[in-house]
Amino acid sequence: MLTLALTLLAQTSSVPRFAASSAIVFLALLLVGVLGWLVAAVLGFARARVFGSAVRWFALSAVCLLLFHLHIIAFALYGSRETDIERLLSLGAFITLFVALGAVCAIIGFTQLNRPPR
Repeated sequence: MLTLALTLLAQTSSVPRFAASSAIVFLALLLVGVLGWLVAAVLGFARARVFGSAVRWFALSAVCLLLFHLHIIAFALYGSRETDIERLLSLGAFITLFVALGAVCAIIGFTQLNRPPR
C-alpha cells in the first residue's frame, strides 16, 4: 500500500503550494526549536557536575532532539536538490531515529533520578 501511494505521488506532476505565511511559521518554529534544544543541551551539560548523572542524560536527550531538528533541515535542503526519490527516502527513513534515542536518554535520566546523588 505504501509503495502504491509513493508511486502515485511520484507520477503527479503538480507541486503542492503553500501560503507564504505557513512557510514562515514553519521555519520560525524550526529555528526556535533548534535554538531551544541547543540552550537546553548547553545548560544541561553545564549543570551536570552539580546535579548528578540524571541531568547529563537529559542533556543527551536535548542533543538528540537538536540533531532531529538539524536532520529535518538537512532533509529539506537535500530534498530541494535531489531528483532521485530513492536517495531522498533513504535519508528520510531515519528521521525519527534521534527522537527515539532522545526518548531512551530521557527514560534513563528519569531512572537516575531515583538514586541519591554522589
